[in-house]
Amino acid sequence: QVRLVESGGGLVQAGGSLRLSCAASGISIRSNTMGWHRQAPGKQRELVAVIARGDSTNYADSVKGRFTISRDNTKNTVYLQMNSLRPEDTAVYYCASRAWTLWDYWGQGTQVTVSS
Repeated sequence: QVRLVESGGGLVQAGGSLRLSCAASGISIRSNTMGWHRQAPGKQRELVAVIARGDSTNYADSVKGRFTISRDNTKNTVYLQMNSLRPEDTAVYYCASRAWTLWDYWGQGTQVTVSS
């Protein structure tokens, strides 16, 4: 059974930092593309950051230079370091895995709230 479990969300002031973690079981993160998505109230879910099998990364324009995705294969865990947080970063953040073209598995999400 595949499980992705996010943690690390919370309430932070604008300009602050948080690090989200996504602990995977039932899959090997090194064999998958891993991504962080977010969904704000009343908005569609958006892809924030991706790390591919070869460790190349991509980011949404809105978070470039502020967020960093990484993974620790020994812990089978993916991270999202979020710096210089803004109120518009407030959302539920989801971890997901992708073997080929579709996002196959999702975590339950972790709430990030940035106060102004």
